[in-house]
Amino acid sequence: MSAKPLGEEGGPAAGRRTSPARIAAIGALAAIVIVLAFILLSGGGGHKYTLIFQNAGQLVEDNQVLIGGSPVGTVESIGLTEDNLAEIKVEVEQELHEGTTATIRATSLSGVANHYVSISPGPNSNPALGEGAELGLSSTTTPVDIDQLFNTFPPPVRKGLRQFIEGNAEIYAGQGKAANDAYKYFGTALNRTSAFVGELNRDEALLARFIASSSRLTTAVAGRGEQLSDAINHASTAFGSIASQNVAFNQSLERLPPVLRQSNTTFVNLRAALTDLEPLVNTAKPATKNLAPFLAELRPIFQKLVPFTRYLREAASRPGPGNDAIDLLRTLPAVQRQTSNAFPHAEAGVRAFQPNLNFIRAYTPDLFNAIGKIGQVTGFYDGNGHYARTDIAMANLFRNEGGTLKPIGKAEQMNVFGASAPVRRPCPGGATQSAPDGSNPFVGPGSVSSSECNPGDAPPGP
Repeated sequence: MSAKPLGEEGGPAAGRRTSPARIAAIGALAAIVIVLAFILLSGGGGHKYTLIFQNAGQLVEDNQVLIGGSPVGTVESIGLTEDNLAEIKVEVEQELHEGTTATIRATSLSGVANHYVSISPGPNSNPALGEGAELGLSSTTTPVDIDQLFNTFPPPVRKGLRQFIEGNAEIYAGQGKAANDAYKYFGTALNRTSAFVGELNRDEALLARFIASSSRLTTAVAGRGEQLSDAINHASTAFGSIASQNVAFNQSLERLPPVLRQSNTTFVNLRAALTDLEPLVNTAKPATKNLAPFLAELRPIFQKLVPFTRYLREAASRPGPGNDAIDLLRTLPAVQRQTSNAFPHAEAGVRAFQPNLNFIRAYTPDLFNAIGKIGQVTGFYDGNGHYARTDIAMANLFRNEGGTLKPIGKAEQMNVFGASAPVRRPCPGGATQSAPDGSNPFVGPGSVSSSECNPGDAPPGP
């Protein structure tokens, strides 16, 4: 029997012919795919709402909208209301009801555009919100960024916090392995700390006495803060000096054991010496009972003596010739030999000069006034420079007649130097008009006597 060709009636392809039912099924499946694609690509006919926030909280368009942690929609647009509030329009798949609230959240603190809107739907028993309904500020919560928290701190606090973070970074820089090893025992440390605190609680009375004593100790230390700071500074200097001499310090430590062995023998012998010294101490006790008050009064003297003695060594012996007390004492014998011959003659000269000194002392104001007025006297100047108008003393050009100055003829100007009119020196302070209180001119003991000058010889005028 021969086989029939393909496609012919009764052949193998007869069962694969396209029937109208198969064409209808394929068309229905294509329609379902198109509808699903339209729903998925067009948003599925979601519900649109408007959310009002104080600010947009760094939201951007297309950020997600979540309900219960599951995405249900996106942010369509972000705008401003007339009163400058953030107007966020969202589209979600789920219908919302009254009592719904919305919050802007961030997935982490390290990002900027990683925020989303979290919605807490109202109960389904409440009326549904209309399409495009608006949730006001009473139903929305604006996020608080960490920068807003930091901005509440004053600048010194922010600076200190930044330095604290930077300091921690420097502490752990290159110490990650060591830090991990420390953290491995952190739990054990906490466990032992709990045991330690339990031991402290077993004897509360002893703990209370310890805290009270520590408080008194802290108070005493706080009262001596300056001395403690000085002690720490001196200790730091001492340890620095020891560190700079570590070789010598090492040698000293090597020699210390023999010294200690020898000291042991010395201390044994010292014990016997102290026994022999005890009678002397007992005898000295009555004599030293007033020693403590004496030393207490002597302490302020020593405190004042410290600044004086600080540079005493340098004053007594300073490098270089002729600049300290020792060099001065070495020259004193030669000075003594020379002054022993000079001083007797100097004393005689002083005694002989004393009357002149007493006379000159009274004219000291006139002398200094003359020196002080030299600038005014030489104030005149011409083409040759400054000049002074001078005249012979007592050779006046005018005479005082009843308070009126009258010119003196040239033939009479020198009469004051004749025998008939002996020259008399002016009294101290007589170079100017007499003061209203009569303080000048003055004569008397220790000055010029009235027989040597005439107090009436004073310039006229007020």
